Amino acid sequence: MLKKGSKLYSILTGTCPKCQNESMYFDKNPLHLNKILKMHENCSHCGLKYQIEPSFFYGAMYVSYGLNVSIGIAAFITSFVIFDSSLKVAFISIIASLVILFPFVLRWSRNIYINMFVSYNPKLNKK
Repeated sequence: MLKKGSKLYSILTGTCPKCQNESMYFDKNPLHLNKILKMHENCSHCGLKYQIEPSFFYGAMYVSYGLNVSIGIAAFITSFVIFDSSLKVAFISIIASLVILFPFVLRWSRNIYINMFVSYNPKLNKK
C-alpha cells in the first residue's frame, strides 16, 4: 500500500519528493510521449527546484540502465524458465518488454534519481 511520505509513493506517482503534493510533470500520463519529460521547474507547494543543478537528470541514465537490465532479466526468466519457450522467443519477449515499458522506465528513473537526493519533509504538509 502506498502511503504518502514514503519514497515509493513519490517514485510511482511522480510527485514532488519533498512535499508529495504536486506532480513534477506537466502531464501525469507517461504514455503521452511528446510530453514525457516536460517538468515543472519548481514545486508550487514547497518551492523545491527539480533540476537541482545543470544537467542533473543525466544521472538518471544510470538508474534507467539498471531498471532496463532488471526488466530484461525478469522477462527472460519468465519466458525461458517459467514458460519453457525457445531462446528466440525469450529474446523477443525481452525486446517487447523493454519497448512497452520504455515510457514508464524513463519516468521511474528520473523519479528514483531525484528521490536519492531529496527526502520527504512532513512539516511542509502541516497547517
